[in-house]
Amino acid sequence: MAGPQDLIWWSKDGLRLHARDYPGDERALPVLCMPGLTRNARDYEALAARLSGARRVIAIDFRGRGESAYAKDPMSYVPLTYAQDVTALLDEAGIDRFVSIGTSLGGIVTMLLAAMLPGRIAGALFNDVGPEIEPDGLARIRGYVGRSSVFPTWMHAARALAESNADVYPAWKIEDWLAMAKRLYRLNSAGRIVLDYDLKIAEPFRVPGAESAPDMWRVLAALGNAPALVVRGGNSDILSEATAARMIETLPDAELLTVPGVGHAPTLDEPGVDEAIARLLARAEREPAGV
Repeated sequence: MAGPQDLIWWSKDGLRLHARDYPGDERALPVLCMPGLTRNARDYEALAARLSGARRVIAIDFRGRGESAYAKDPMSYVPLTYAQDVTALLDEAGIDRFVSIGTSLGGIVTMLLAAMLPGRIAGALFNDVGPEIEPDGLARIRGYVGRSSVFPTWMHAARALAESNADVYPAWKIEDWLAMAKRLYRLNSAGRIVLDYDLKIAEPFRVPGAESAPDMWRVLAALGNAPALVVRGGNSDILSEATAARMIETLPDAELLTVPGVGHAPTLDEPGVDEAIARLLARAEREPAGV
């Protein structure tokens, strides 16, 4: 299987944006993969390798992450702008209907796209996120996002991740943490291991009233009849059992998969996830536009 190509496009405010474009059968619905707040396209490398070939897979670096440019205005680091950036990509690439896979922030962007692009999302996977975010989880995210981390070696970075996230992935071994470190961090010009995102993505969180948001339940409902898969970490502090259950009740064609023993967020490499994604894709291929 051929590796991904670099997909470059420009935002409306002039930022050079990047995605990994994995080739596949153009007759099948393409899959758009969107990562979490501090993450990047590398999080989807394993999943894209499993899905591509049968279909095109595009894994996005949101602005300020990975190989996408950093924004001059940090207040553009908000979900609506990310959704506008993705819309520009879809228009430039000539993609009409697609399946969206969104982890955490990526799932919020998916909801916004459902409202902005009626009928174009043929199916959606919400990975450990919903219209309501648990306050404890949000407080935890506020506590670490935007804080600089610098390490002399990859192993130092891996051990630091293990210490701070042991409750999220309690079964992981050091090789798992090392793999995560290489997805989350990069090597800078001084030979140090640093976070691979613009630390200023934290600034919108500090604005008074940042907690206020539109009714995301109404935004979620814009997905219409399109099939959905809600993946929840059994120990998640972001997506509660109650919110996940309400999502299943709200969406006409939705499946819930709980990954036991995992916090926020599942990697989508866990047992049972591939089978659930296959069911989602099969339903998306045979359903009309979700309007």
